[in-house]
Amino acid sequence: MKSLEGRVAVVTGAGSGIGEGIASVLAGEGATVAVVDLDLASATAVADRLAADRHEAGAYQADVVDGDAVRRVAGAVAERYGRIDILAANAGIYPVKTLDEMSDADWDLVMNVNVKGALHAIQACAPRMRANHYGRIVLTSSITGPITGQPGLSHYAASKAAMLGLTRSAALEYVGDGITVNAVQPGNVRTAGVTAFPPEFMETMVREIPIGRLAEPEEIGWVVRFFASEEAAYITGQSLVIDGGQVLPEGSTDPGGA
Repeated sequence: MKSLEGRVAVVTGAGSGIGEGIASVLAGEGATVAVVDLDLASATAVADRLAADRHEAGAYQADVVDGDAVRRVAGAVAERYGRIDILAANAGIYPVKTLDEMSDADWDLVMNVNVKGALHAIQACAPRMRANHYGRIVLTSSITGPITGQPGLSHYAASKAAMLGLTRSAALEYVGDGITVNAVQPGNVRTAGVTAFPPEFMETMVREIPIGRLAEPEEIGWVVRFFASEEAAYITGQSLVIDGGQVLPEGSTDPGGA
């Protein structure tokens, strides 16, 4: 694939986890990366690490629920670098709450961060892309919601399913502007939040993945990198599952099992 040299990428939720993996891959491939996170200290640490590796990166603080804050960041990035070419709308949360326990506030928080946050990022960055008749937007959905379910994550599952609907409709709205819109659907990824689970739960989780391990954040980043490439110009409104085969088995992954 062609280098991303000269391209400017905005990555939300980039202070850790999958977002950090996406930012690292895009920077390594030559893009200038705006590392955006609610936690400025985390964003700064990632940007500093990328800069130490001789990549161009800057840290920005924004709560993606606040549309004005996201627009300010997009404006600052465009003013500093002259353009925005790539958006990885990755910011998201996954608090556990059963339906019996769930309040309207619990539901609204997850939907606002995960779905409205992606909407705000698109609305802030797409006009800069339209100006150059070029753009690559990639949303971080999940296998949870569109394909699978998890007790205690109904709000998260609903938000991630909604993001695929957003992807498809946004793709049609921007298709005449040289902008593609696609999504990634990760399975279980080795992030701080996941690895904090009890060891026995982690062992069960890994056993359910045919490849036999969790994904690394950068492995999600490489798929985002493909969707962000010039070579992916004819792909829009699509999503790609990255789960090590987790959703494939009908039952046991043991050939001798039932």
